[in-house]
Amino acid sequence: QVQLVESGGGLVQAGGSLRLSCAASGRTFSSVAMGWFRQAPGKEREFVAAISWSGSSTSYADSVKGRFTIARDNAKNTVYLEMNNLKSEDTGVYYCAGDRDAVLSGGRRSAYDYWGQGTQVTVSS
Repeated sequence: QVQLVESGGGLVQAGGSLRLSCAASGRTFSSVAMGWFRQAPGKEREFVAAISWSGSSTSYADSVKGRFTIARDNAKNTVYLEMNNLKSEDTGVYYCAGDRDAVLSGGRRSAYDYWGQGTQVTVSS
């Protein structure tokens, strides 16, 4: 089992930046592929970004490419999501997730085994 706890959300103006963190405990973190998802009010939870075990491979949703960066520090059991040039449409609850069976997981929610409780990001225009 892996327990995930997100932090770093908040209220920011459009064009601003935030860095989200997700601290993991339990199973060996370095063998778990990690991802970030988000859910806006009234919408489905959607994929944002993913990162491989070592951090050498990443993938992003088209809507955040060039603005968001996912990274991980296996020594600290933490995955990060750096978000720049934020837009109002980035508003939502952000969740980190872990996939124990893949080196690099993708955008399918069902592939992920572990989920955090989420952190709210609100971008004001």
